[in-house]
Amino acid sequence: MRAMVYRGPYKIRVEDKDVPAIEHPNDAIVRVTLAAICGSDLHLYHGLMPDTRIGHTFGHEFIGVVERVGPSVQNLQVGDRVMVPFNVFCGSCWFCARGLYSNCHNVNPNATAVGGIYGYSHTTGGYDGGQSQYVRVPFADVGPARIPDWMHDEDAVCLTDAAATGYFGAQLGEIAEGDTVVVLGAGPVGLVAAQSSWLMGAGRVIVVDHLQERLEKARTMAHAETLDYDEYDDVVVELKKQTDYLGADVVIEAVGAEADGNFLQQVTGTKLKLQGGSPVALNWAIDGVRKGGTVSVVGAYGPIPNAVKFGDALNKGLTLRMNQTPVKRQWPRMFEHVRNGHLTPREVVTHRFPLEDIAEAYHVFSSKLDGCIKPLIVPDAA
Repeated sequence: MRAMVYRGPYKIRVEDKDVPAIEHPNDAIVRVTLAAICGSDLHLYHGLMPDTRIGHTFGHEFIGVVERVGPSVQNLQVGDRVMVPFNVFCGSCWFCARGLYSNCHNVNPNATAVGGIYGYSHTTGGYDGGQSQYVRVPFADVGPARIPDWMHDEDAVCLTDAAATGYFGAQLGEIAEGDTVVVLGAGPVGLVAAQSSWLMGAGRVIVVDHLQERLEKARTMAHAETLDYDEYDDVVVELKKQTDYLGADVVIEAVGAEADGNFLQQVTGTKLKLQGGSPVALNWAIDGVRKGGTVSVVGAYGPIPNAVKFGDALNKGLTLRMNQTPVKRQWPRMFEHVRNGHLTPREVVTHRFPLEDIAEAYHVFSSKLDGCIKPLIVPDAA
């Protein structure tokens, strides 16, 4: 089969790899029909994630058709069209029993925090991902779900991570009716977080970014107010001005480890790798939320320490909530919102590339060329 293969920071290519085999009776082999590149994949591409090994195939957002199933699989059949959450989880451990699928205790021997994630380095279990023609799906009876007949494929692939993470970010904010919500980052996650904030009762939603195409998408897709942080000496001061000098009730941090906005943090976090990423957006969230407010963090960070203003968070009495998204827990409610048109995940999609052109896709996405917000990968496209 053809698959994207990592060869070092900024170096990827498409190579022939063996079609994955059934390794456990509860495995399925899925032929990928549509995959996506996530902003989190850029952390791997840029060399920010520890233990990203040569030969690894990225891709934790994908849908496809079941080609083979192991002898223990009962819930899937060959030919089923399925969407696969980015979490690899067993469904039966202490954490899975409580819906914490992203913290499964049985799928990742290399960490005590996060569970397994497809295509996201050996830090998260070393599972090959879906930027390929075929992928092995462990625990096939608990992870994948059949794609509803009414659902558009591009909605389905976004629901495997980006859209579910945006929705989860709004959930973590515990938004009360009338709250002012600030979303940091107008990528796919931030855009859906802004949409979702209205569903949860927000009275005002402000999205902060500096890329004009993303800010325009926030206005049209999420009907949010927008702030371009490049236009202000201090965006936190501007947020305070716009909220009666109190701060927002809820701030959703949807940027993560490669946040712009502070040169020193950029150098230490993304160039010298002295931090688990650049915590600029996280510190803006702590500074920009009101005392007693809530900060929801769904942007991805590496496992090493960050220079975060924890003392300020303590002294302001903030509630900090965060996790990798337990995707499948979000789906029942999200499916209804998508079906009713209240959430429109596929609106974030701007580009589609054949698998053979994935190196170009990563370059375009990483460099923010051509207004690229969300690129999809089509394995069977010419």
